Amino acid sequence: MLHTLTLAFCVKWLPEGFTVVVPLSSWLPESWQTKPALQQPNYPCAEKLSQAVAELSALPPLVTSWEVLALKQQLAEAAAGKRFVLQGGDCAERFDDCRASSVTSKLKILLQMSLVLVQGSQKPVIRLGRFAGQYAKPRSDDNETRNGVTLPSYRGDLVNRPAFTGAHRVPDPDLLRRGYERAALTLNFIRSLVRGGFADLHHPEYWDLEFVRHSPMADEYHRLAKSISQSLRSMENVLGAHSSDLQWVDFFTSHEALHLHYEQAQTHRVPHRAG
Repeated sequence: MLHTLTLAFCVKWLPEGFTVVVPLSSWLPESWQTKPALQQPNYPCAEKLSQAVAELSALPPLVTSWEVLALKQQLAEAAAGKRFVLQGGDCAERFDDCRASSVTSKLKILLQMSLVLVQGSQKPVIRLGRFAGQYAKPRSDDNETRNGVTLPSYRGDLVNRPAFTGAHRVPDPDLLRRGYERAALTLNFIRSLVRGGFADLHHPEYWDLEFVRHSPMADEYHRLAKSISQSLRSMENVLGAHSSDLQWVDFFTSHEALHLHYEQAQTHRVPHRAG
């Protein structure tokens, strides 16, 4: 059984039991273009789109194959009932939200919740942030009409802009580059926080949020956090050493693979082995 708590809107999951088997030798990142694909923007200039995809394809990947494999292994353990999955974040991110305060607040919320889940479930928790790439939006209609004026629907900062004008609503391939850049900046900041001590299990007080301090459950949460910190220190005293493995927690990011040209550009062969 896969134990999952998801805190996000517009989450799209494959139907249960849905499986696609594709021979690796015949599959390419652009293979999807031979199939029907919904929710894809209509770019006025195919050449500019191809240039943007080619440029992104040549850039370093946002995550490594080792990170992907680590998450796959942990998800397999969750499917076996040995872990709990916590996913949370935005329905659609804005480029303007790529700020230290915004990223830190989201990270704090997920770390706090995971601490409570670890204590309650007595299972390791997989922390999945729904950010650092959640820049595209699904829409029920390709167009939007206001006061007799019809324009393309706003499909997220990865595609076009929210202002209801012709210039802003035209899908712009340059936004794919900005999406990659914003995702890279966010991921770099998260990695720095996690590895730099922000996610140190010995100091959950780093994760306090202003609104939590005024919550009726604040005292109970702080008692729980203090109890976990004391348990860690007691274990280290028994072992006679400070366990470096407990100085931080694993943290992963996720987004809907909605914009298929962008996903194509982000898909790479694994070096030195098949995959």
